[in-house]
This record gives sequence, structure tokens and C-alpha cells, in this order.
Amino acid sequence: MKLLSTRRRKITAAIAAFLLVGAGGAAAAGEKFWEELGVIDEPGAGTPFQPHEFAEMMAGEAGENAGDEAFEALTIAQQFADARTAPGIVAPGAYSAAYAQLTSMPKTAGTWSEVTNKVYDADDPRYRDWYSNSSGGAGNVTGRITGLAADNAGHVYAAGADGGVWRSATGGGHWTPIADQLPSLSSGTLVLADDGSLWYGTGEANTGGTSYAGSGVYRLADPANGQFTPANRVGGTELESTVISKLRFAGGLVWAATNRGVYSHSAASATGAWTFHYTPNPSYLPGGANAGTANAAYKNIVNDIAVDPKNPKHVIAAIAWRSGDTYNGFYETTDYTQGTASWHKVNPTGAIPADDIGRVTFAFAADGSTLYAINQSPKLLNKAVGTVNSYLDGVYVSNDGNPAGPWNKIAESEKLANSGSALKQSVGGKGYGPGIQSWYNHFLQVDPTDPKHVWLGLEEVYETTDGGSTWKTVGPYWNFYFGCWAIDDAHNKCPDSTHSDQHSIAVGSYQGKAYVYVGNDGGAYRRPVRGQTNAEGHATDWSSLNDGTIDALQYYSVSVGKDTYNGVSGVGVTGGLQDNGTSLLRPGDTVMGSNFGGDGGDSLADPQNICRQVQEYTNLSMSVTENCAANPGATSTDDATSWKIQPYTSRPGDEPARFIAPFSPDSTNPNVWVAGGQHVWVNDMGYAIRNGKQWKNVFDLGAGHTATSVAVSNGVAYVGWCGPCNNSGFTRGIATGKIGDPTSWHQLALPITGVVPNRMVQGLDVDPADGQHVFVAINGFSRRFTEGPGAGIGHVFESHNGGADWTDVSANLPDVPASSIKLLPNGGLILATDLASFYRPAGSANWLRLGTGLPLTVGMDIEYSAADNSVYVATHGRGIWKIALP
Repeated sequence: MKLLSTRRRKITAAIAAFLLVGAGGAAAAGEKFWEELGVIDEPGAGTPFQPHEFAEMMAGEAGENAGDEAFEALTIAQQFADARTAPGIVAPGAYSAAYAQLTSMPKTAGTWSEVTNKVYDADDPRYRDWYSNSSGGAGNVTGRITGLAADNAGHVYAAGADGGVWRSATGGGHWTPIADQLPSLSSGTLVLADDGSLWYGTGEANTGGTSYAGSGVYRLADPANGQFTPANRVGGTELESTVISKLRFAGGLVWAATNRGVYSHSAASATGAWTFHYTPNPSYLPGGANAGTANAAYKNIVNDIAVDPKNPKHVIAAIAWRSGDTYNGFYETTDYTQGTASWHKVNPTGAIPADDIGRVTFAFAADGSTLYAINQSPKLLNKAVGTVNSYLDGVYVSNDGNPAGPWNKIAESEKLANSGSALKQSVGGKGYGPGIQSWYNHFLQVDPTDPKHVWLGLEEVYETTDGGSTWKTVGPYWNFYFGCWAIDDAHNKCPDSTHSDQHSIAVGSYQGKAYVYVGNDGGAYRRPVRGQTNAEGHATDWSSLNDGTIDALQYYSVSVGKDTYNGVSGVGVTGGLQDNGTSLLRPGDTVMGSNFGGDGGDSLADPQNICRQVQEYTNLSMSVTENCAANPGATSTDDATSWKIQPYTSRPGDEPARFIAPFSPDSTNPNVWVAGGQHVWVNDMGYAIRNGKQWKNVFDLGAGHTATSVAVSNGVAYVGWCGPCNNSGFTRGIATGKIGDPTSWHQLALPITGVVPNRMVQGLDVDPADGQHVFVAINGFSRRFTEGPGAGIGHVFESHNGGADWTDVSANLPDVPASSIKLLPNGGLILATDLASFYRPAGSANWLRLGTGLPLTVGMDIEYSAADNSVYVATHGRGIWKIALP
């Protein structure tokens, strides 16, 4: 979820002014306010908004729809998956085949070093710019934690969304990675079994469509001392290319909830195949009659599985697609015996709507006396964006532990909003309330010692000690709306909270004290099981466990520039992150700060001065700063040190663009930039640009087409695009032209079946010495694994005549999605992929694996820095790394 707190505080101030002095007074008094937001260009232009539109503005940043927070998260999840699957469904084996290719490749000399293994302070007081999140209360953060497990000896295990598994022996903190030898670091779940072994289900289950991301389940017998290796895999290839949402243990078995149905395995050993039990639509599984259809990935999703503590033969499953399908519902077997079971759909009774079951999480009390469930509503999710403020149907309890009920509702969005939630502040109820992302962030946990003590995770953390009669928001979304908050630390009296968007939970002990651990989009946090709260019901005893030793940060981009800071000279490094704004690490820093908020997207920095930056929130919502957005001691909007420069014609947000939309400087002129939405935009003012209308619209890519990549050199630009961008009718293309000559722009001839595959054009680069010499990197897996028209073969292509003809130069590259490509000054090529980074020396046809020591996770952006002759790669799960140029 996007932390657009400071902007909303400013909008709240404008609303207050409107209410106090009326429309005319607010319009006049608020002109400077609107100008600062980039909504109007100059004083005297007047606010373009009518009174009823203040509420709409409150619900989202310029360029968004009201209530669009969940829609944005849904969009990036879908776009991230589409880039890797379109135009079809990816078959099992793709990832393991690429890993096998990778392990046989020769390597260059050199070792990667981690750049971002520093504390990342989301509340860094150096960056109190009004477009940052600083002072919101999240404290030290890292990337999304999708799995947690804890024992009673102080060992805590945390799984990053795409960062593998980390171990702490101190109740959290002082982390060590223990899964870096595995072929997939995408994480679904972590569970400690009764015998002390740690089970790791790979393949993150939060998007529903990344069906190739996992490599199975792994069992580590001695997690306190050992490391996961491929030899620890449980079973054979049965669970390759699945996502695994839950692992549950009972009766000597481990049960797996996957996106391809229900499986089980002996919990005592890793040998032997997994037993497939049930799925509602088997014809959509790989090899089935409907496997090639566009929605095949969504027809057999098991969101959760639970075993009745009173009867290990009684197993229940929540099987559903978040947007609704006829198969959605609860399923159970009551007669599991030696690998066989009969499954049937349950007709739940009571308050729960049997015809509106979406994503569900179950939680049994330890004694089986009660069964809790949280249910996301497909009917609400399918309503028009902005018409509802939550997709949560409700939280329920079955007081006899029966999945058929009767179920009693113990919470819904309104009840949770009134429990001390920060999300109660939605204007007119049309912004976002608790559960607006219930399709994405979920957890439910019963205290092992008390069946009425329950923790609920949505965007916030909620707690009840009376079985749901009353709730407290112990982990509010942020502190900005509360009376205790002030932007300066001297006056801010709010307790620290957790980051938003909760995904995982565990209960354990350290030094004899019981703790609850939560994992969310900002990392891992803990507090005592019987913790303290203030008068508002907010916990006063959260501790961030993100001490810099756990680097699960999910970058979309990296930019590097020269810098001198506090007397230390070197290079500064910045980049945009999933739900954690933009990070900035300057020479000599021991703590990395966040100088822009929300989601961080693409980024740009002056190679000669890191403090001259352009940072994207999303969808080309860009800001420029010339002092790193440093603003210590900020107390008002007048202290802003950045300017909104989102390209637009009549109003910010009128330009269709992808969630992470591309922009790039001319490699020969750092003051000329090209950005891509549906149109190609040019800025020739460099960092002196101050508002979005100063961009020039030079070309229309076409209705429904949006840019996926941009490259510019010597005034010649290439822009990759897609549209439609999902499996249904997927099309891609490349446009090119001279930035100063709109008449020169044209589309290249890229037929669906041809040399360049019909897959996502994710990376482009132009030879600075020859604008006709261009390279393209293609995302997705090749036709051998992808069902879809024109999927083709290969990942890197080269043209010497401006894209009229192309040559496949993939050579010995593994067949794995590619994201970013750069031509180096020495004539070599570097390439970032979903598995590793590669180097092709000048004059060579073959690729080498670039160095050693880089974790096997998704590389989103790769850049060369002349300042230190190094290559930097932004990974989407393990931070930013660098290596000296070979």
C-alpha cells in the first residue's frame, strides 16, 4: 500500500480551509497549495477543482482515482506477472531449466558486494520533504516479509518475498541468509514442524499469477545451524513452478496449499513424491485440455489449508480466485487414510456469505474449540474503483470449529475502522478503509494459550482478547492523522508502529518472554504477546527488527552519481522500491534514508551530482530535486525541496502510463530526458524543470499502448510498448524517432511472428557512437515454455539499422526473463534477468555469468557508473549490489 501521507495531510489542510471559509475563500487561499502540488502552474490560475472534488483528491494523489490504493497494488502485481507470462501461461520446469543452464556457465572474475546492507530509516529526519513518509512511525524497514517462524529458544526465521530465508538467534535482528544456494528465493511460507525442522515453501502466493516462480518445498533438519541447499527439497518435481501459500502439519503429514491444488507429504522425511489430493478444475492444470487458456492460472488456487486439531483426518481448504469463480468456496475431507481422501465442497451457514467467498485465511484455536476465518469479497472487488472503500467481507468465527458453521461475524471494515485505525480518516468513506487490500495482505493467528486472543493482519495489525467482541488497532497504518503526531521529532509524541500491509505472523519466545512477530511490506516487527497499548488502543511497544543485516529490499531501479557528503567523497546510490519510497545512500552514511515516499518507481540521477535527482512515485508521477530532497527540521509545506513534474496536457494524471513507467536521459546529454506513457514526452530543461506542462509531447504510441522501456542517445530515441499487455491479445512494439523532430517518429515493423518475439520489450539501449545501433532485452520465458502466439525464442536482439532488421544474440543465455540491458564503454554488454546478471565481452558471441556472490533473485535494472568503473544492479528482493567492471 502506498504511504502518500504527507500529500494527504496537505489536502486535509485544504479541506479544512474550505470548510472554514467557504469555496471562494478556500479557492483563493489555497492557490499556493495547489501550485505546490503541481495541479496548477502559477498563482492566479485558480484551483481546477469543484468542492465535491476535494474528497476525490483526498483519496489519492493527482493522477489516481479515488479509492485507488488497492487498485494500484493490484495493478503492479498483475503487470509484474504479465511481463513474465504474456502472451501465454508458463509451463512447469521453466525456472529449473534456466537454473540448470546457469550452473554450467563460465563466470567473469570479480565478486559482487552488497551496497544496501545498511539500516534503512523510513523516518530519517534529514528528509522531511513533504513528499516523503518521514515521521510516519514505520522506523527502520526492509522489503516484504511473506513468511515467519519462531521457536522458544530465540530463533526467528523470516522469508523475503523474493529474498530467501533469514535467521536470527537473538529474537529478531542480527540476521543471516540461509537459503542463498536455492534456485528460487521467491517465498510463500515458513513453518517450524514439531520435530524442530524448518519447512520453506517457495513461490510467493500474493499475486496469484506468478505460476513459475517457485521451485518446490524444502526441509532443513537443523535450522539453528544449517543452510538450505537443493538437496533439501521435499519430493520430486511435483511442486516445481507452483506458488505455495501455506504448509500445515498434523498426523505425521505436511499439507500444502498451492495454486495447482492440495498436496500432502510425509513430515518425517524429504524423500518420496508429493501426493496430489484435490483441485476443482483439473482440466486447467498443465497438460490439461484448458491449460492454454488465458485464465488457467486462476482456476485452482488454494489460499489456505487447515487441519482440525481434534481430528487429523479432518482437513479443510479455502479454494478461490480473488475476483470470483464458480468453484470459490470451502472444501473438506473427513476420511483421509493412507494417501486417499474424498473431498467435497462445504455449504457454510450463518453470517458468512456462501456465494461471496474470495481469498480466505483460517485459524484454528490450539484445542480445536473454535475456527476463525477472514474473507475477502469478490463482489466488492469487482465494483468500480472508488465506489467502495474496502474489499473485506468480514472476519468470522465458528464456535464449534466446524467449517460448515454456523459462522458469526466478529468484525468488518467499519468495526475495525472504529477501533483506532488510521484508515478511518477516509473522506466520505470513498477513500480506503480496513481491508481495501484484503486480496493481497492477510494474516490470522490465535494465541496458542488463549482461544479468544486473536491477531488479525490487513493493512494494519488488529488484536482482540475477547474473541472478537472488541478490537484494538495495535499497529496503525501511520501516525499522521493522530493528535499525537507532529512533523518534528521534538513535538511528535506518537509511538512507533509497524509498516503497513501485513503478510505473516508467528509466536515465539526470547529469554523467557513470549513475543508476537509480524511481517509486512516493510519487514519484520515484534512486541510482547501481552503488550501495552495507549488510550487510542495503539501498541506502545513495537520494535523494528530491520537492523540492516536483513536486506530484502525490492528495488525497481538504481541510479548512481558522484557525491561529497560530510567531507567524504565517492558515489551516492539511489533507487525506487516497492512500497518503501526511494532510498538514498550517500558517501560515509551509516544509515540509509528515504527522501521520497509511496512506491518508488524508475529513477534518474546526474552522474556528476547525486543530489540532482528525478524520482517516480508511479505512473510517471515524477518529482525533481536538486539537493537530494534534504529538508531537516521541516515544519510546513513551505519547506518543500522538490517539485512535481508529472507530464500532462490539461491535468496531472491524464496521461495513461504503466505503474512503473520508464524514463531515461540522453546518454550524451544529461539535460535531455524522454519519458513514456501512451505518448512520448521530451524535457530539454534538465533539472531546471519545475512543472509537468514543461514536457513536450512528441509522439502518440497509439490508443491502449503504454511504454515499457526507453533509451536515448545523440537525440535518437527508442520506446518499447505493449497493449494489450496481458495474455489476452498481447501485442508489443517499438517506436523510434529524433527527439527534436516529431515528424521523424514511426513504429518499427515487428510482426507477431518474427525474429523479435511477441513478448514484453523490457529493456533498450542505444550505442552512443551510432544511433542506428540498438539492443533490446525481452522479458518472459521462450516459446518452449510459454503457451501463446508469437512467444518466440531468445531474450537479446541487436540491430545495426535502426530496428529495420534484427539479429538474435542470446547465444548461450539461460531461458529466463530479461529486464535491463546496457552497452558499456568498453564495448561489452551487461544484462539483468530474473535469475542472474550476465556479461558479454566486446567481440564475443557468448555470455558469461557476471561475477560471483550475487543472490539468485530478480534483477530489475542494471547500470554502469563511470565514477567508480562499476556495474550496479537493482534486485527485487535482495537490495542493490555492485561489481567492478570486468
